[in-house]
Amino acid sequence: QVQLVESGGGLVQAGGSLRLSCAASGSIFAIKAMGWYRQAPGKERELVANINSGDTTNYAESVKGRFTISRDGAKNTVYLQMNTLKSEDTAVYYCYANIRWSTYWGQGTQVTVSS
Repeated sequence: QVQLVESGGGLVQAGGSLRLSCAASGSIFAIKAMGWYRQAPGKERELVANINSGDTTNYAESVKGRFTISRDGAKNTVYLQMNTLKSEDTAVYYCYANIRWSTYWGQGTQVTVSS
């Protein structure tokens, strides 16, 4: 069993910052990749950013230059530093981890950005 626990969401005003954390625990041998999706009401879920075990990163065009994904391999934790937040960043953010042949998901954390 693998569990992912997210934290760090909240309410901020436009231009502010938040840092999301996601820690994996349980039966873990090696994590291939971790990342973040988000879903806003009435919208499809979209990939925000991910990072693999070699620290190669990918970002959605809408967040490049504002968000930074990083990981702590010793803690099996992935972070998403979100700067210069905009109202369109408002969504529920879900972390995931690719472990062996399976994908595991966090519970989701709400990020709300006010104009």
